[in-house]
Amino acid sequence: MDKVRRNKTALVIFLLPATILFAVIIIIPIFMSGYYSLLEWDGITKGTFVGLDNYINLFKDQSIQFSKTLWHAVIIALCSVFIQLPISLGLALILAKGIKGERFFLSVFFIPVLISSVVIGQLWLKIYNPNYGLLNTFLKMVGLSEWVHTWLGEEKTALAAVMIPILWQFIGYHMLLFYAGIKSVPKELIEAAQVDGATPGQINTKIIIPQIKPIIRMCLIFAIVGSFKTFDMIYVLTNGGPAHASEVPSTLMINLIFGRNQYGLGSAVAVMIIILCFVFAVGIKKIFKVEGE
Repeated sequence: MDKVRRNKTALVIFLLPATILFAVIIIIPIFMSGYYSLLEWDGITKGTFVGLDNYINLFKDQSIQFSKTLWHAVIIALCSVFIQLPISLGLALILAKGIKGERFFLSVFFIPVLISSVVIGQLWLKIYNPNYGLLNTFLKMVGLSEWVHTWLGEEKTALAAVMIPILWQFIGYHMLLFYAGIKSVPKELIEAAQVDGATPGQINTKIIIPQIKPIIRMCLIFAIVGSFKTFDMIYVLTNGGPAHASEVPSTLMINLIFGRNQYGLGSAVAVMIIILCFVFAVGIKKIFKVEGE
């Protein structure tokens, strides 16, 4: 094995297929999007080079609503950080204590992650249905008829309505990561703290959470980056409507490219998504430094 590791030719041969695949699927499309973003192009006729005009228009042209979609993505990211992740961490801390049915609950909470977002979107479409949906039916049953809404069809409720299934679906994903991290914390540290009279809350905040800081950082990156590139759930539920009330950068990109045939503007949105995801990922890594890095 050591001989293979020292053999540079063997390393190149083993890494070459993965490198080619990565370049074809990730690197080349990014550069192509960057090139298309500098053109005024309808996807059919020859494109015209316009430089950075597409990027300027994203923020200048109010009809595109790009700034509004960025704000929606920020709201989803904030809810992911301050609602989704704390719930996931709380569940992980409870389950990691070895409660009865621990494996069962782990499986149940993780099931939504395994189900296609399209399927989950269709499920929530039924829940939100204004005529026979479970939500409105329940509100009427408990005497809260004034709270009944066309949840996905009203501007004031559409964004919140699409956020709930997005947050709900991936609670189990982050919970499993936190759970694995908590289980890796040395038991000797916890037992020593218990001997010294530390309460469960002190053990969680002073020992367990600092020990799983790398996992927390990774979950923060996944949550925030995932919020800026979320697409499928919103596309199924509202397609960014009504009146751009639930539009996010990824759905705007699709609407610009395939709805309006503005490939240059759509590619500019794609490049902006890539840049934002990269900046947030690097920023979080810098802020949440781990010992030894």
